[in-house]
Amino acid sequence: MKSKILLFAVVSMLAYSCNSRTEKKTTEMEVETIEQEPINLVERGEYLVDLGGCHHCHSPKVMTDHGPVPDSNRLLSGHPSDEVLPPYDKETAKGYALFSMGLTSTTGPWGTSFAANLTPDASGIGTWSEAQFFKAIREGKSKGLDGGRMLLPPMPWQDFAKLNDEDIRAIFTYLKSLPAVENVVPAPIPPAM
Repeated sequence: MKSKILLFAVVSMLAYSCNSRTEKKTTEMEVETIEQEPINLVERGEYLVDLGGCHHCHSPKVMTDHGPVPDSNRLLSGHPSDEVLPPYDKETAKGYALFSMGLTSTTGPWGTSFAANLTPDASGIGTWSEAQFFKAIREGKSKGLDGGRMLLPPMPWQDFAKLNDEDIRAIFTYLKSLPAVENVVPAPIPPAM
């Protein structure tokens, strides 16, 4: 009887062991298959732009029953060039960040910054190279130029700098696929004295 129980235990362990190896091989093969599928850079870029909240600042808004939503005709076109900012208390702005109603401009101790046009128009990133886009994201350089000023708050370039090359390339590819929107964004305004 003891030998039958022992034989049953050995056979059971062998069967389990063989089955475990099969499951492990299947899992490894599935992972390899997934990693080999080509990535659609435009779709990946759109996903990352949405996830990164880029529309919050870079897309002008329209008011709806649900509050302000990105204007589908001006997605990612930056602060509207014809929008006049209302007056504000300069003393208050030294200790707070004040956003315009469309969230495309921000005033604080650094002055007033305006969200950039990210569409492929010449007034946006239309003439940018991929290298310039990488420099803007990784080093916070305006227009991706070595001699350019630093990107201003609230742009969280320090967080975006952590993206891998493929994700930055996907965002750039997606932005270049958008409809071009002509919109010359105003230059930053230095802080009030």
